[in-house]
Amino acid sequence: MTQSLTPAIPELPVYRLTVEQYEAMLAAGILNADDRVELLSGWLVPKMTKNSPHIVAGMLVSQLFTRLLPPDWCLAPQAPVIAGIDSLPEPDFAILRGAPRDYKKRRPNPGDVGLVIEIADSSVEKDTETKWEIYGRAGICLYWVLIVREGEERLQVFTEPFSDPTAEAAGFRRQETFLAGQTVPLVLDGTLVGEIAVDDLLP
Repeated sequence: MTQSLTPAIPELPVYRLTVEQYEAMLAAGILNADDRVELLSGWLVPKMTKNSPHIVAGMLVSQLFTRLLPPDWCLAPQAPVIAGIDSLPEPDFAILRGAPRDYKKRRPNPGDVGLVIEIADSSVEKDTETKWEIYGRAGICLYWVLIVREGEERLQVFTEPFSDPTAEAAGFRRQETFLAGQTVPLVLDGTLVGEIAVDDLLP
């Protein structure tokens, strides 16, 4: 898999934000949750509108993981995750260490994350290219993209991140594809938590 390391740069002069600057804009009320943007590689990127398959897949993921996760992990829907100095993506789901109240006063960082899940229909390219680079470079150990686009339904599993921010490569070294009728192992911190049927995730 070959991707560019950064999103396309507009022809006009632009100013790229850090996470710290973005957080300051939120605190000052310049941006708010209703703006539906996320910070990716310094850019404010619009979040895609969720269609019915995306919504249903999200409900299925929430239902399954709420039942499956051991007590030392928690499911965080749409929680911003610090992924470097210039990225604060908001994945559909993140599996975080500990309990929800552990994050009352701070954002999760890559060391807190056991798994990031993005559900993709209209956002397939963004999730498998731009976010693939960002999560890998940040050192997220396990990244799932659940593709629900009609005719392309599958689960992409990415492991072995390129976590060195100075390296020329980005993203993940290993990719596996799981289709309907197959099962995927859920491994957190080297421990097999369970086997998940792809059919149980797809709408």
